[in-house]
Amino acid sequence: MIHKTVLLNESIDSLNLKPGATYFDGTLGGAGHSLKVCSDFDNKVRIIATDRDMLAIRNAKEKFSKSNCKVDFILSDYRNLDKVLTDLNVNFVDGILLDLGLSSDQLDISGRGFTFKKDEPILMTFSEGEQTINAKKILNDWGEETIANILYGYSDERYSRRIAKAIIQARLKKEIETTSELVEIIKQAVPVGYQKGKTHFATKTFQALRIAVNDEITALKEGMNKGWQFLKVGGRIAIISFHSVEDREVKNFFRDKVKMGEGKLINKKPITSSDEELKENPRARSAKLRVIQKID
Repeated sequence: MIHKTVLLNESIDSLNLKPGATYFDGTLGGAGHSLKVCSDFDNKVRIIATDRDMLAIRNAKEKFSKSNCKVDFILSDYRNLDKVLTDLNVNFVDGILLDLGLSSDQLDISGRGFTFKKDEPILMTFSEGEQTINAKKILNDWGEETIANILYGYSDERYSRRIAKAIIQARLKKEIETTSELVEIIKQAVPVGYQKGKTHFATKTFQALRIAVNDEITALKEGMNKGWQFLKVGGRIAIISFHSVEDREVKNFFRDKVKMGEGKLINKKPITSSDEELKENPRARSAKLRVIQKID
């Protein structure tokens, strides 16, 4: 599947970039947002882009080879943006974008077990190399209560305890190694009605494990705080989230900045995808875009 960038025009337009600006793309992914900045401004906006996934960096370099824009591609987590920008001798940026969704490349071709639609090793690591934690380790080594707390805390999975118990029982017989094995465990643990719901019954479990493996909520908190420090007065941060746990963190951070008189919300309610976009890209249905401007 060709990667379709979610809320492309809305997110870049909301940053209100001008010629001479510096733009930080913390989640390069399929490179759609950075390519739009390149297309809109040519070389008049400096683009700095990070991603934890070398696959994303390689693919983006290929896409940009056909453009006139020069981009600093950095293999790094956006939570390290302070180090990334300092190493580049950049003191401030005018716009920051964080698109917290998975790219289609990660879902469809990474082979790391992000999707329950394919039978793959269940790793869920953003990095190609070894990470200290992967989903296989969590499923086979972590305690039942911890797994249940992950499923409920990171995805509001209502059957978190039943699924966690089923995981423990399954691994006593055999180590859990693949996505299809996990899907079957979940299926056996949840009611038939839940299996036939609008959202696939494994969605929340896979989401929660991915967040835990990649420490995404802590990364988001660090990224927002550090991003704010490097944001110019008048600059903006735009964040696209895809589930309530992420959106809650973004909403609370923005709300606190407004309360302290440091920020101004550009959109009081989150921007969501148009009907036209949803027809072309059903994955955009849960996307929410929030934007804040630094005023002090």
